[in-house]
Amino acid sequence: MLHLESSFRGRNSFWFYLLMVVIVFIAINTIGGIPVYIYLSNQIASDPGSIDNITVGNYNFGPYGLEINLFPFIVGLFTILVFMKPIHQRSYKTVINGGRTFRWGHFLKSYLIWLSISALYLFVSLKLYPDNFRVNNLSVTLVRLIVVSLLVIPFQAAFEEVLVRGYFMQGFSVLTRNRWAPLIITSIIFALMHGFNPEVEAYGFFTAMPQYLLFGLVFGIMTLLGDGVEASTGAHAANNAFLCVMVTNKDAALQTPAVFEQTTVYPWTEFGFMVVMSVLALCIMSKIFKWDWSLLKSRVSVTSGETCYNEN
Repeated sequence: MLHLESSFRGRNSFWFYLLMVVIVFIAINTIGGIPVYIYLSNQIASDPGSIDNITVGNYNFGPYGLEINLFPFIVGLFTILVFMKPIHQRSYKTVINGGRTFRWGHFLKSYLIWLSISALYLFVSLKLYPDNFRVNNLSVTLVRLIVVSLLVIPFQAAFEEVLVRGYFMQGFSVLTRNRWAPLIITSIIFALMHGFNPEVEAYGFFTAMPQYLLFGLVFGIMTLLGDGVEASTGAHAANNAFLCVMVTNKDAALQTPAVFEQTTVYPWTEFGFMVVMSVLALCIMSKIFKWDWSLLKSRVSVTSGETCYNEN
């Protein structure tokens, strides 16, 4: 195992982790906001009266909304990778998979597995609840949406996976020396990171949070058993891309002209489906990647972490 063990290399004081979080936060809210500033400046220049809507947060980014909303995640991802060496004195690769080359096979297989299960889930939902879906978009605009979703959403998913299942999970493994505590703690952090999503406001905190917590646990297990974030990033990217292209609802975090619109969302029914999907995905991936589930009980070795990768 390399992913968590590599975190014992370099500098691991709490203050270095705090410094990284501050730098990422600043980068996301400055560089990451540049497209927003440009778009809104052009909008105000062409229609000075639109400033009244902008001041109350009624932002309309038009056809570029998805790219503008996702750009801060790209900035956040590259900020972590760029500052790993100067802050923690270890390679940026360690926060991905312990120092190895990115395993595209893990990413792509996980992506296709989750995408296939999501398609099956939508098919079943359309059969069971046909009146709860309406065709929303079958125009040529779907081509652009598909391209953007395939190219940009993986970066958004990678940022969250590298930050939570890579960086934070490694930090908590240094503190606890085991795998279960980082899994649970980072799953809670992942859920809370989505606490300001519109779904939470629409359905209530304690109704929306279980689904985010479930995803956090599932992606965390993929990271631990897969010894890196490639599989979890693939599944995460597939989940978000599928929703952007295929099905949306009025409370979705990313509003897109998807193929279908779900007229009414039943959160606990959705949660039940998500549990089935997650178990199925983990079973299939476990078979394909030959995961050893007993690894979850093993301690994180400080000794192996000192020699587990070559710095480059």
